Amino acid sequence: MRLRHLECRSAQVKSEAVTTRRDFLRLGALGLGAGLAWPALAAARPRIDAFLDDVQRRTFRFFWETTNPENGLARDRWPTPSFASMAAVGFALTALPIGVERRFVARGTAAARVLATLRFLESAPQGDAPSGMTGHQGFFYHFVDMARGARFETTELSTIDTALLLGGILFCQSYFDRPDEREIRERAERIYTRVDWRWSMARPPLVALGWNPESGFLPYDWRAYSEAMLVYILALGAPDHALPAESWAAWSATLAEHWGQEGGQEFVRYPSLFIHQYSHIWVDFRGIRDDFMRGKGIDYFENSRRATLAQYAYAQANPMGWRGYGHRLWGLTACDGPADTTLAMDGRRRLFRTYAGRGAGRFDDGTVAPTAAGGSIPFAPEICIPTLAAMKRDHGAHLYGEFGFFDALNPSFSNASIPIRHGRVVPGRGWYDTDHLGIDQGPILAMIENYRSGLVWRVMRGNPHIRRGLERAGFTGGWLGG
Repeated sequence: MRLRHLECRSAQVKSEAVTTRRDFLRLGALGLGAGLAWPALAAARPRIDAFLDDVQRRTFRFFWETTNPENGLARDRWPTPSFASMAAVGFALTALPIGVERRFVARGTAAARVLATLRFLESAPQGDAPSGMTGHQGFFYHFVDMARGARFETTELSTIDTALLLGGILFCQSYFDRPDEREIRERAERIYTRVDWRWSMARPPLVALGWNPESGFLPYDWRAYSEAMLVYILALGAPDHALPAESWAAWSATLAEHWGQEGGQEFVRYPSLFIHQYSHIWVDFRGIRDDFMRGKGIDYFENSRRATLAQYAYAQANPMGWRGYGHRLWGLTACDGPADTTLAMDGRRRLFRTYAGRGAGRFDDGTVAPTAAGGSIPFAPEICIPTLAAMKRDHGAHLYGEFGFFDALNPSFSNASIPIRHGRVVPGRGWYDTDHLGIDQGPILAMIENYRSGLVWRVMRGNPHIRRGLERAGFTGGWLGG
């Protein structure tokens, strides 16, 4: 079903967007002249609101229209045919209350979609059989069949993808708080509490990345700074099968090794920006600190802000000389790429990849993903909003379509004779993806909303599992003290 009312109703939503002088530092990308006085800059707010409205509306439609309405399973990518991604289901669930608040969809209609999803997830088969199962021990497989929800080929049982799914489930549990929405809350509680986090400790007190029925647990654990902050917070906060308190200390034991300077910033470093975004979608880290951050005098939100600014500085320096890098085009993260090949360009051998975890100092092949800037808007709106707007202006329909931003682009890759896995080469402009990825669409929609209204953060601050997990991890201060 198409949401025909999206265009007319979104304008009715009150926005809490850009309110500070810092947010207007680089509005040239929005079509404003340089050196405008503050009153003139403030007048740009309606234009910014209209832009963010459009991005959110289109991105919401991606989740609404490509998700299976019968079971709530969300595609890994679109329009290329694909399996469902459990992480993408978590983002799709997160999108629904945002759609209600932005009046993209009626509350009752959204609640029905949530309920269909939770009914399926709760009743889907769990067990250690190598096929036909959706999960085991309360966890879910990374990829499943779109129609039946059965394990896709030999994909792993994923602790992080289960956590991202649970983030969306718990958000819906706390948001849908009316008497007639009780079933949503009860099913969400049962899905969350049945996860056996202690079973996932193959090497206690750390959590393994995953498991498969053919060979057991994967040989790696979640340790050091990563998107697994959410894994440990959810696992520590569980009323049943919770991790011991020392799990957080074990996970964070190597944070000091990753603390350093990059791009003029000092922070816990990790090259790909999605690492600095994912847990922040559902957890408001502003003003709350664990032992490590108390020692550094900042919080994880500030850490992500510095990571964003460091990437911005990297693009300005452009040490590898990629085409287009600058304040109008930056952002390295895990995303699609043009091809797995090495080409001679400008007298240098250049390595390109398809899907890869890109990042400054890790791997950079000139591929930029809009989700890098879009998912970082709350951290540094003064650079992220103008950059996202510039991407839309500069690249038009090649990068921005009916469901918002396509996954990635690479202006430096222009060899149309090389076979490419996704997307297309546009003569004179470079490579453009033609797919949307659920795990990259989700941060754009949710983090724009967190910037504009704080919706997800505000709702999740009231979820007892999130609060309990943070407290068991040793977080204090800020909203936890209220």
